[in-house]
Amino acid sequence: MNITRAMIFAAGLGTRFKPWTYKHPKALALVNGKSLLQRNIEYLQQYGITDVVVNVHHFADQIINAVKSNDGWGSTIIISDETNEVLETGGGLLKARPLLEGNGPFVTLNVDILTDLDINKLLAFHKQHKPLISFGVTNRQTSRYFLFDDQDRLCGWRNTKTGEEKGPHLTSPKGGGTKPLIQKAYSCVVVFQPDVFGLIKQTGKFSLTETYLDLAKDNLILGYDHSGDKLVDVGKPESVAIAEKYFP
Repeated sequence: MNITRAMIFAAGLGTRFKPWTYKHPKALALVNGKSLLQRNIEYLQQYGITDVVVNVHHFADQIINAVKSNDGWGSTIIISDETNEVLETGGGLLKARPLLEGNGPFVTLNVDILTDLDINKLLAFHKQHKPLISFGVTNRQTSRYFLFDDQDRLCGWRNTKTGEEKGPHLTSPKGGGTKPLIQKAYSCVVVFQPDVFGLIKQTGKFSLTETYLDLAKDNLILGYDHSGDKLVDVGKPESVAIAEKYFP
């Protein structure tokens, strides 16, 4: 079970990354002289993944020009054009369906996350447990968490700032006892089985979080804990300095 295709979500408006994003897409923000997009393309290359879909919206032309002028940094880059409307991660994935669908699994990344999660280990976990979706999680601090049972199965979602919780399995079945769910932070590196496309009910603009919680009712979605690996959410300008310490 090899992964041959990937998608990098690079269409976002980067509202947390102002003032850079007044004139540029966040995907082209530099960390030690290399853009976030280049770093994630090179990250995928470490695992032999060189066919990459990149979705674009905000300053789309700058991303397309960067890809062309650098020959895709050695990979084959296919642009999924969302210039007319930014579709968020779920809508972006659905729009790219014809570019990703095939016999084997595919992987998605968010352009503003830098990590050294071992994709081969994530894939081995996915192959062993045969879920519909597997994604990386860690025990890092954040305000929004996915909730898992002790078998790593996705059960729900929690916002610790507002106290909001949602999801299909927030309580154990009757008679099954009630073990507290384990909260973990999403790493945005995800392996999907291709049949996910036939199961997604949402349309238009929507987040993958919605899709995960909906699909988790009847399908196995697993969190792969890779706590201890490097991971930086380069969502705000001040996080560039942190990323530069970890990613030379």
